[in-house]
Amino acid sequence: MQYMTTIDKINADILHTLSRDGRISNLQLADQVGLSPSACLRRVQELERSGVIKGYRARLDPAQTGRAYVVYVAVGLSEHTKAAQMGFEAAMQGADQVTECHNVAGAFEYMLRVEVANLPAYKAFHTDILGTVPHVRAITSYMVMGSPKDTRA
Repeated sequence: MQYMTTIDKINADILHTLSRDGRISNLQLADQVGLSPSACLRRVQELERSGVIKGYRARLDPAQTGRAYVVYVAVGLSEHTKAAQMGFEAAMQGADQVTECHNVAGAFEYMLRVEVANLPAYKAFHTDILGTVPHVRAITSYMVMGSPKDTRA
């Protein structure tokens, strides 16, 4: 059973610190947020247990993992049915190139974050995967030229 955890100033400080460095030791974390190590550990465990902290991730170097070419893709569907949405979402679950898939409000139905090695790899994804999904009406690609701020873990 999940329940609401209070996000007071100390919990907010813990979350901020962990979001920047998920491998920080409990001793260092406790020192940074002004708690004893045991009190800090109890708070972190409570944040994990309640689902506020969903997990920890490694930040990878996109250039070294063959995913340095990032494209945001706006996708419009030809039908606005539950079946069309479910079919599209299932297809995106199976596409390793898609690292994020968001159902959005506005001029199109979905915004994707696609990470591939280069332009030819994106063209192959665009043509062979995205272009073959039923009900895809419009695809607008936005190639990322730089990321002066990126706080994703």
